[in-house]
Formats: sequence, structure tokens, C-alpha cells
Amino acid sequence: MTEVTPWCQGAPRRAAVALAAVVFGALVSLTGCADTGGRRSGVVVTTNILGDITRNVVGGETGVTVLMKTDSDPHSFGISARQAAQIEDAALIVYNGLGLEEGVLRNVQAARDAGVPTLAVGDGVDPIRYTADDTAGQPDPHFWTDPRRVSRAVDLIAERVIEEVDGVDAAAIRANAVAYRGKLEELDAWMGKRFEVIPPDRRSLVTNHHVFGYFAERYDFEVIGAVIPSGTTLASPSAADLKSLADAIRRAKVTAVFADSAQPDRLAQVLASEAGLDVRVIELFSESLSKEGGASTYVEMMRSNTAAIVDGLGKR
Repeated sequence: MTEVTPWCQGAPRRAAVALAAVVFGALVSLTGCADTGGRRSGVVVTTNILGDITRNVVGGETGVTVLMKTDSDPHSFGISARQAAQIEDAALIVYNGLGLEEGVLRNVQAARDAGVPTLAVGDGVDPIRYTADDTAGQPDPHFWTDPRRVSRAVDLIAERVIEEVDGVDAAAIRANAVAYRGKLEELDAWMGKRFEVIPPDRRSLVTNHHVFGYFAERYDFEVIGAVIPSGTTLASPSAADLKSLADAIRRAKVTAVFADSAQPDRLAQVLASEAGLDVRVIELFSESLSKEGGASTYVEMMRSNTAAIVDGLGKR
């Protein structure tokens, strides 16, 4: 005969088993949480320009994840749920700051509030402020148009990676930084030499929006104005804005308008027509690296832009 255990006698045993299961599950849960915290590793970078710079600094010491795709607009790009999780799990977030990444700043802020270390690179490179139009007084985030400020960024990134990312070789990181700064010094000297062919009276820049303030300060150019009178591509020009800029172009006898490769140049074409002058519209890689056209790295991008500016302003 099969022995049947009365429910009242089996209840304590079932309760004990259930309790053990709950305790075990709690322990697993706690261990899992601890593992998640311990897995925080790698560097997440917002823009692809900063991503290339960071990779040159880091080398093979840790993983570098770049959120912004090539040929994108840093003012408007967004991220996926998977990328948001990568931000939360990073050992360090490197971002431009100064209001540039308008579509992902809330994610960066949320990660920082949750304890993820962050580095706002633009804050540490002696940022300048806009002086014209509706952006006057606001910080200019486009510091990478001046290679010397990028050299400062290299040091900031190197030291913060050493401080925040476990397991990296500090000596290797610093050696990478020194080597890359050497490339940036060569780039800066080469650009300055190339710009010597442009006479002072032709060193006037008109762009699709205000992006070349640091560049103009470094290489002695004058920014006449921008088709979009703002530091962001998310703004729009009015008819009065276009007329005012057209008048400035006439006075300065500007021969070229430079439009970012990641943005349609329709507005620049409209401005060229509005000015009533033979004004060329020339594409630059001003805010994003590109898969094609000689801008796959920061150094390549700056060399391509230099050649385009010399071509646009150095000839009549």
C-alpha cells in the first residue's frame, strides 16, 4: 500500500522547501546585481569625431563604443534602447558637452545621476563663446575645428580613462596620447602652411551654421555669417536673416559658401541665388566623420576641409 502523507504533516516540509527557494532566489538576485555592477567596463563616446580621438588614446587597452554613426548630425542624432543600456553599463562616458548632443544629453545625465563617470570634454579645452546672432554669449561646442584644442582634449581623455577604467595600462595610455598629440601638431602646422596662399582680404567664411569660430580664431579667418544664424542645425533662418547675410556677402565679396556634408545644402544654394553673385557652394566635413570622401578619421577630415577651403577661397 502506498503511504500517503497527510497535508497537515507535509505542509511544514513544503513551507521549508518554499522558504529555501525564496532565500536561494534572493541570493542569486543579489549576486546578479553585484555582477552587473562589477561588469561596468569600457568607454562609451557620443560623437564619432570624439570617438576617433578616444580610440587613438585608448588603443587596445579597453573597448570604445561610439554612439553616433558616420555622416550624422551631432545636434539631432538619437540612440536606441540597446545604446542607452551601453551608456548605463560604461566605465566612462566621453561626450562633447557645451550643448552639442541635444538628442542624447538626457541619457548622459541619467547615467551620471546613476553614478556612471562622465567627461564633458568641451568644458576643459578653454571654450569660446558665440558673439553674433541669436547665439551671442552661449558657449561654442565646436572646439575640434582647432587641432590645438583637440590636443588638450587628448590629455583630458587619457587621464580620465586611466582614473576610471579598471585594468588599463597607464603607461600605454599616456604613450598613445603623446604619439597622437604629435600627429595633431603636424596637422596644425600643415594647415597653417596651406592657408598662407589665401590673402587676408579673402579670408572670409560663410557656413551653413556657426561651426568655425575656433577655426577662425586659430588660423586668422573672419566669419562673415551663417545661413542658419545659430550654433545648431535645428534652428531655421528667416527671410530677413538671408537678406542680411546676402548683403554681408556682397560687401565682403565672398566667393564661396561652405555647407556641412551631413546637411542638405539647399539653404546655401538659396543664399547663393539671393546674393546675386557667383558664389560656389562647397561641402565640408564639419561635424561628422564620413564613410566616403576622405573623412574617415579626424585628421583626414581636417586635411580634406583644408584643401576645400583653400580651393574655395584661394582662387578667383
